[in-house]
Amino acid sequence: MTRIDAKFAALKAEGKKAFVAYVMAGDPDYETSLEIVKGMPDAGVDIIELGLPFTDPMADGPTIQLAGQRALEAGMTLNKTLDLARAFREDDDVTPIVLMGYYNPIYSHGVDRFLVNAKAAGIDGLIVVDLPPEEDSELCIPAQAAGLNFIRLATPTTDNKRLPKVLQNTSGFVYYVSITGITGAASAVATDVGPEVARIQAATDIPVIVGFGIRTPEASRDIASVADGAVVGSAIVDLIGKGQSPSDVLAFVRGLAAGAHSA
Repeated sequence: MTRIDAKFAALKAEGKKAFVAYVMAGDPDYETSLEIVKGMPDAGVDIIELGLPFTDPMADGPTIQLAGQRALEAGMTLNKTLDLARAFREDDDVTPIVLMGYYNPIYSHGVDRFLVNAKAAGIDGLIVVDLPPEEDSELCIPAQAAGLNFIRLATPTTDNKRLPKVLQNTSGFVYYVSITGITGAASAVATDVGPEVARIQAATDIPVIVGFGIRTPEASRDIASVADGAVVGSAIVDLIGKGQSPSDVLAFVRGLAAGAHSA
């Protein structure tokens, strides 16, 4: 059982939905990023999604693209991202960390070496948005063999014919992308999301978490009410990009978490 599995089991026992928060590692710099990440559990975050900076983030909108650029300009690398996770683990050995990004930096690092280093740093799961199920032998299957969850994205265009392939080697949770398009592009609507989540839940026993288009505590509550939890990324990253202090960012996160937990 990974930390992700244990977290969902604990939430289920408490009758609570999950709140997942995304930040870009190293944005705007390593020290500030680490301070925000370290403060997330106390702000109510159940699972931390840690963005891996990359030069060509094709699935991300301007907010997260700019965050990646700021992180790269500040000297962030894959190794430093793992260092940040390792530093977080010095004080917290419970909160799951999911590394979210693209395959190129992992491939360049070397898959076997990356998996050893990620596991040692305290990473619990991976979301690699540009590796489809047809490429599971590249990273998904080796990652699961190394004890890491491999979390797959499902979207509004994932029909019933495609869904079994998407779910085949997925573990930890399914990340349902509530809208078509890039991150931060539109708002999620619970009445639209609910039937799609129910369709996925009927096909798998693992939790279904909804992300993209959630920017307020009310939206976090509404989306969590029709799923197993909610993910917020762009709204948090936007505050960081505007130069808000870690305490102000975490106060905003606390409201979002409270929304999801009230569902």
